[in-house]
Amino acid sequence: MRIRPATDADWPAILPFFTAIVEDGETYAYPSGLSSDEARALWMGQHRVVVAEDDGRVLGSATMGPNRPGRGAHVGTASFMVDGAARGRGVGRALGEHVLAWSKEAGFRAVQFNAVVETNTAAVALWRSLGFRIIGTVPEAFDSRRHGLVGLHVMHRAL
Repeated sequence: MRIRPATDADWPAILPFFTAIVEDGETYAYPSGLSSDEARALWMGQHRVVVAEDDGRVLGSATMGPNRPGRGAHVGTASFMVDGAARGRGVGRALGEHVLAWSKEAGFRAVQFNAVVETNTAAVALWRSLGFRIIGTVPEAFDSRRHGLVGLHVMHRAL
């Protein structure tokens, strides 16, 4: 598996799993029914976007950059999406490790995830295994399609 910067040519491969994940209603607070252009602006318009690929097939993507502008720009953040067909192959872990290495190299002092859905137990376990800790949970901040109102964890890892 190789992780590389995303290009505009990658968007047609990202869009199907982006749409499936958003429409599933379990992990992202993006609105349903986004057009390709609206989805592209949300995902590809971030500070840095990468894809994980294997044999030329895009398996997942991550965005990364400063969590806040100005006086908060020393803390990074990131978002991750993995194609459902590639789950269980270590794509999320490889993307997470890439984000941590890139963030440290870019001079960030920490990485903070602002909204990890508490019922997304696979993601919570992955981030914990990479050294993140839950520093707080906003109660009932996410409207899960399957579970109703659930909390959003704020997760943090010092670099």
